[in-house]
Amino acid sequence: MHLTKSKKTKLLEFQVTVIDNPYIPHEPTEKQAKFLFQSDYLEGFYGGAARGGKTDALLMAALQYVTIPNYAALLLRRTYTDLSLPDALMDRAERWFLTSDASWHEKTKTWTFPSGATLTFGFLESERDKYRYQGAALQYVGFDELSQFTESQYSYLFSRLTRLEGVNIPLRMRTASNPGGIGHEWVKRRFITPPIEDMQKQNRFFIPAFLEDNPYVDQEAYEKSLNRLDPVTREQLRHGNWDIAIAGNMFKREWFEIIDAIPQGSRQVRFWDMAATEQKENKDPDWTVGCLLAEKNGIFYVGNITRFQKTPADTEMIIKQTAQMDGIRTRIYAEQEPGASGKIAIAHYARDVLKGYSFVGIPSTGSKVTRAQPLSAAAQNGNVKIVNGTWIGDMLSELVLFPTKGVHDDIVDAMSGAFNELNQVKPAPSSHISPFFNPTGAANRI
Repeated sequence: MHLTKSKKTKLLEFQVTVIDNPYIPHEPTEKQAKFLFQSDYLEGFYGGAARGGKTDALLMAALQYVTIPNYAALLLRRTYTDLSLPDALMDRAERWFLTSDASWHEKTKTWTFPSGATLTFGFLESERDKYRYQGAALQYVGFDELSQFTESQYSYLFSRLTRLEGVNIPLRMRTASNPGGIGHEWVKRRFITPPIEDMQKQNRFFIPAFLEDNPYVDQEAYEKSLNRLDPVTREQLRHGNWDIAIAGNMFKREWFEIIDAIPQGSRQVRFWDMAATEQKENKDPDWTVGCLLAEKNGIFYVGNITRFQKTPADTEMIIKQTAQMDGIRTRIYAEQEPGASGKIAIAHYARDVLKGYSFVGIPSTGSKVTRAQPLSAAAQNGNVKIVNGTWIGDMLSELVLFPTKGVHDDIVDAMSGAFNELNQVKPAPSSHISPFFNPTGAANRI
């Protein structure tokens, strides 16, 4: 449980760190003030509805202790593009500090204050980007649009919260978001649905804020803009509704039972969807995904999802390593792109990359939805189970959104391909269980 300060102490602290702060150009709204007042909590979540003052709240919170030497704050968006948009975090900070005595360092995207305190802007576009902050020592981490991040990205940044012995700076994780996005479910579970008393025990708080709470925005004009959206998105942004979500109509989370390991004696295949390119700045390419799927007595087990964005050479290396870990008895399939180039690519993998393994290229036929229908039916009947692993969150998030336009479907493609091929092959002479299938649920996520 968090350690509470006296009300008098908190009021004085609020006056000094917010109202008298020379780097905060205007007084906070009532909801922002409530958010900034809770400095003794480790975690804080603000907002829900759009235009409730989320960006200002996070920026103000980051600035509360910049007069203290060596204070370090980090503000994050999912991509650099999100970070640098007009009126987004970096643009707003520049307007606030342009005539101040703070100094901007373009290379590190950092503002330095006369005290020696720093405010840095960063992004976590890929899962591995969190390790860019591995050596950071921070007292404040802010996530703008938290529901666009994975839970593992958020959790990892707790390891960066630290302070020197005797330094009286609160360690704070502060976040804000609208409903929706890949992280909708875990954000809702962490901040929205728990009772207040449970949140307090977990050292967390939530300040809901709406359009009406922000006097600095033209509410009537924004209301007209929201009325042009689809009903689900409008309800999420206008009223901060976390109980309504964009979803496809083919998969539901509750259909999948999570288990520790697949049964002995199962047969398995690995299917690769290799329609991805290397991760590039400000881009969101498809992923290379390999689904390891096993079957026994009509029950199917998702043993592992390997998912990455790499160069062609690195992709080949990872696929070969994965085959070695899966074992020689695991049949390997890959979607074959149309035309001569697709045939050449499959021939190269068979001859040079996966020589010695049972590997076949499968030309895609029919739409993605059609190919996913048998998997959907099996899942609805409770015949698809998942071996526990760190990749489950990404997998389920993609499944329940499929086939929503604009949402990645690489995991669905790989799972559908594995399911359809496993239903067509005969059992191997003897069983083989991959090292991926283990009681601890360890999984490969690159």
